[in-house]
Amino acid sequence: MNSFDTYLLRRIYKKIAKLGDKLAEADAQINWTTFRPIIKDLYLNDTERGGRPNVDEVVMVKLLVLQQWFGLSDEELERQANDRISFQRFLGYPDPVPDSTTIWLFRERLAETGKDMEVWDELQRQLDAKGLGEGREAAQDASMITADPGPSSKPRGEEAVTRRSRDGTWAKRLRESFFGFKLHVKTDLVFGLVRAVAVTSASVHDSRVDLSEPGEVVYRDKGYFGVVPRGFDATMRRGVRGHPLGDADRSRNRRIGLKRRPVERTFAVIKRVLHVGHMLVTSVARVRVKMVFSCFCFNLLQLGTVGCVL
Repeated sequence: MNSFDTYLLRRIYKKIAKLGDKLAEADAQINWTTFRPIIKDLYLNDTERGGRPNVDEVVMVKLLVLQQWFGLSDEELERQANDRISFQRFLGYPDPVPDSTTIWLFRERLAETGKDMEVWDELQRQLDAKGLGEGREAAQDASMITADPGPSSKPRGEEAVTRRSRDGTWAKRLRESFFGFKLHVKTDLVFGLVRAVAVTSASVHDSRVDLSEPGEVVYRDKGYFGVVPRGFDATMRRGVRGHPLGDADRSRNRRIGLKRRPVERTFAVIKRVLHVGHMLVTSVARVRVKMVFSCFCFNLLQLGTVGCVL
C-alpha cells in the first residue's frame, strides 16, 4: 500500500475513532512485537530453497485475535480485514492482507506445534510486567464447549475420516448430555484476568485438571470435591452418604460461591460476547488454539476495565 493510500485511510479512520474504537484501546495495551520470535520459528522458508516473503508475525497473531473477538470464519475474516478501516488500522495497514488459506495454515501450525501456548505465556509475562501479577486468590472452573457429533456410526480418534468425529466425547451435566470439549480456566480474583487455560475432551472430569499454583488460594465448586489442588484448597463441600452437610459447611459453601463469581463472568463473556460456546473444529489441539485466543481477547477487554481501576 503506497503512502497516499495509507494517508487517506488514516483520514477516514479519524471519524471512526471519534465514535470509539475498542481495537485501538486493546492495541495500546500489549507489546505485540514480543510475539515475533515465538512465531518466527513456524516459517519454513529460511532454508537455501527460500520461498515467498513471510507475512509479518504480528499481523498473523492479530488476525487470530480479530477472528475470535468477532466470531469470524477464515473467509469472512479475510473479507472484513480488507473492508473495515478499524481492522486495517489494528493490523497496521498490511498490503496485502493474508488470505483465508494463509490464516487456516497458520492456525494449523500453531495447533501442531503448541506455539499458541507460548503466545499465551508471553501474554501472561506482559501482564506480570504491568504489575498485574497473579494475586494470592484465584477461581478455577470448567465449561462445556459443544461441537457437532456427526453420525454415531462414524469412528472417532485417529480412525476418524470426517472432521466432525475426531476428539469430541459425550458428557452429562445436570441431566443433559453434551458432545464436544471442555474449557478449563483459572481467573485471578484481584483483576479478573484469565491466568491459565486448558482444553480437554468433554468426558474428562473437572477435577482432573489442576491449574492452581503453590501458595495461592484456589476457589472451586463441588465438582472438585475430594481432589486436593497444588494451591491452598478452598473447594465447596458436598454431602456424602452418612455425612450430610452441616450448617457450617453450608455457610462456607456460600462464602466460596461469592468469591468465585468472577470465573462465571469469564465464561459468560467468552460464550455470549465472543460467541465461542460451539466449535466447528473438533480436535483438542484446534479447539485449544481458538480458546487460547478467546481468552486472549477476554483479557484485552478486561485490561480496559483494569486500566480504569489502577
